[in-house]
Amino acid sequence: MKIAVNTRLLLRNKLEGIGWFTYETMSRISKNHPEHEFYFIFDRPFDPHFIFSSNVFPVVIGPQARHPFLFYWWFEKSIPKILKKINADLFISPDGFLSLSTNVKSLVVFHDINFMHYPNDFPLIVRCYYRYYSPLFAKKASRIVTVSEYSKADIAKQFPVSLNNIDVVYNGANEIYKPLSEQEKREIKQEFTDGKDFFIFVGALNPRKNVARLLKAFDLFKEKTKSDIKLIIVGERMFKTRSMKKAYRQMVFKDEVIFSGRKTPEKLNRLYGSALALTFVPYFEGFGIPIIEAMNCGTPVITSNVTSMPEVAGDAALLVNPFSVESITDAMIKIYADTDLRKDLIKKGNLQKHKYSGDKTATKFWESIEKLF
Repeated sequence: MKIAVNTRLLLRNKLEGIGWFTYETMSRISKNHPEHEFYFIFDRPFDPHFIFSSNVFPVVIGPQARHPFLFYWWFEKSIPKILKKINADLFISPDGFLSLSTNVKSLVVFHDINFMHYPNDFPLIVRCYYRYYSPLFAKKASRIVTVSEYSKADIAKQFPVSLNNIDVVYNGANEIYKPLSEQEKREIKQEFTDGKDFFIFVGALNPRKNVARLLKAFDLFKEKTKSDIKLIIVGERMFKTRSMKKAYRQMVFKDEVIFSGRKTPEKLNRLYGSALALTFVPYFEGFGIPIIEAMNCGTPVITSNVTSMPEVAGDAALLVNPFSVESITDAMIKIYADTDLRKDLIKKGNLQKHKYSGDKTATKFWESIEKLF
């Protein structure tokens, strides 16, 4: 079969959540199924690193799709032409977008549909595009994949599709994430926090990641404990961040917060593995891969008690109300003060993490793809 894949988010050194999902699944699937041809469709010059095997054929078509007007052109004009040219049997789109202008069988991956619940978190034109086209994409899709049971139920409720047409394929963390030696931990603390312990947040800095309340909670934590603990924020700005900027300006202990920007997986592994705990408290997630990455590094987790996060974390995390600064602060104090609690969460995390892996993700994804043969 000729399988075309939307790989426009495979960007060297710039992989985010959807890009990593694409990487982890398609690198394995293309190698494991040499009997099929895979056409990777990029919207800009590609990195040869992403041509995983000899049965992968890269195709570049414009325009570079990073704006709703260009989304429309790329998916409704460029994609149908290339699918016809290569005579594709199937089109896979891991980023939630499809083409309504082709009759080729299509599989779409919706990682979440937070834009249906919190539309004001998005710029107006992006919000309008998602809310108008996503239900049409869901209806058009021959099959839908999502990354949690929560998202599966949410999609079926919000869009005109049956639960029977949706498959759950959990995310898996990159194999690079693993525990560190005590020496490695000391080295990373010396590099980033002058040797002090720290909490860590990892994620794109957009409103739903709830960084504003995390900053307020950390400020309250510092006030109550008088500790020298610091907070490292790993991630880049995405969409509006006014509430985060305001919260930061109003902090008493703002000098104890370190904004590190994006980090390579290698450096991120060292940061995760050296942290006192992950403080990942969004108010909406389709999965929440930092939870599993931290568990793989042997790091305790604080996360939210809403959407998919309790499902992903199981009993291996402290769950908080993401809308309550006090709830987040209380969990930080518990983690800081209770060594036995940290050890217990690490032990449970070591069990929970085995539910998720890149191999399991790729296997389940391929099972969904096979249903369309």
